[in-house]
Amino acid sequence: MKSKRRDFLKVTGLAGLGLAGGNLLKGSGPEPCYENKPELNVLSKQLEKSHVQRFNMSGFAAPKLDIVRVGIIGLGNRGPNHMLRLSRIEGVKIKAICELRPERAAEVKKMLDGTDHNPEVYTGDPEAWKKLCEREDLDLVIITTPWEQHATQAVYAMNHGKHAATEVVAASTVEECWQIVETSERTRKHCMMMSNYHYNFFQLLTLNMARKGFFGDVVHGECAYIDNKMKNNFSKTMYWDMWWLKMYANYKGNIYPVHGLGPVSSIMNINRGDKFDFLVSVECNDFQMQQRAKELAATDDFYKQFADKEYRGNINTSIIRTTNGRTIMLQHDATSPTPHTVIHGIYGTKGSALEYPLPPRLSKGDGWVSPEEYKTIAEEYTPEIAKRNLGNDILLSWRLIDCLRNGFPLDQDVYDAASWSSILPLSFWSAKNHSNPIDIPDFTAGSYKVNKPNMDINLERTGNTGIKLEKTDKLVS
Repeated sequence: MKSKRRDFLKVTGLAGLGLAGGNLLKGSGPEPCYENKPELNVLSKQLEKSHVQRFNMSGFAAPKLDIVRVGIIGLGNRGPNHMLRLSRIEGVKIKAICELRPERAAEVKKMLDGTDHNPEVYTGDPEAWKKLCEREDLDLVIITTPWEQHATQAVYAMNHGKHAATEVVAASTVEECWQIVETSERTRKHCMMMSNYHYNFFQLLTLNMARKGFFGDVVHGECAYIDNKMKNNFSKTMYWDMWWLKMYANYKGNIYPVHGLGPVSSIMNINRGDKFDFLVSVECNDFQMQQRAKELAATDDFYKQFADKEYRGNINTSIIRTTNGRTIMLQHDATSPTPHTVIHGIYGTKGSALEYPLPPRLSKGDGWVSPEEYKTIAEEYTPEIAKRNLGNDILLSWRLIDCLRNGFPLDQDVYDAASWSSILPLSFWSAKNHSNPIDIPDFTAGSYKVNKPNMDINLERTGNTGIKLEKTDKLVS
């Protein structure tokens, strides 16, 4: 099996994206090999067939945890937010935090002053996170590092007996996608990618509407992550070691698929009755990134290292077809001066929904319903979880802990993490290969045919974990 993977990575060039050397991330590695195009799908299928499912993690309920003992790796932007939310949820004990920069680690730990949490700090060593994972008094490791580290850290955590919950994306190569699947199945530890947009109100509303038949058969979905991040990506202080800018300089394709794709996938029951089949991806040129880098380099030597990079295009559009014949249009654009949108379009045989441009709209087939009728429909179909009137991030953290404490399946499992993350390398390959189609592996090894939806949005079995509320909980971040 290892030799097949090695051949697969060699032919596809995905090895250049891997964590072992991180060559492509650094911009010094080889460009992926774009020869032998027909062989790519053949070898991808060979790799898929070589996987034997050890244990079906879909619907898996780990033993109950009265107290969920948590460690957090990465205290940049997302880590402290997760920490503070978790500190207010019943049954959580934050035992350890890890950050490469000692001053940042100390700053973040101070945020817990006045709480019942006093975590041990791991810092100053690039591999200090391993010591955190090796602790025997942890149940859950939250991973909020740059995403090229996510899979390695999640696998290490699971191998040391911890559940892993990682920020998006969970893996940056097809090989890593298989690694997290195999490790989760072998260890019977959860590996969840924390898709917070699942918990936006309209996404929860339309999921409940789809389950109750409002749309009929859902035949098509549209989704995206579109938001102008030029200022953030060129900031010297926003992201550690300019890691997001380096991503833009070394990857093409859809490098941030999850926010839009996750909720649409849940509505289509991907990995639970249907699965992704193949995709095609097309990308325009870069019209802004290199120009901005050159402008900054003209007055600041720091940016000279970025001035001659070949950046990904302004916008990538990928089309996914599912095994049951549905289609999904997925876009990413964080360069153009465009307002934030995830689109979230759901199209069925009886009705449709569209969130952006705001306000959200619903249709029964004859135009969009009136604002008054929209309100009536929304009141009828709002799921119980949305009635908690919390923001998406706090709902995500609360649901994760609530499921672990009650011993119920998580809303998102390792097959979701792998299939959604695989869009990154596969769209990269397609975009660089004249938009040739590329098969998407079935990470469930065929069990998607019998897997059942397990996102308990009406809290029929869970929801008894307490939380200390704050005003900011009502904001969607």
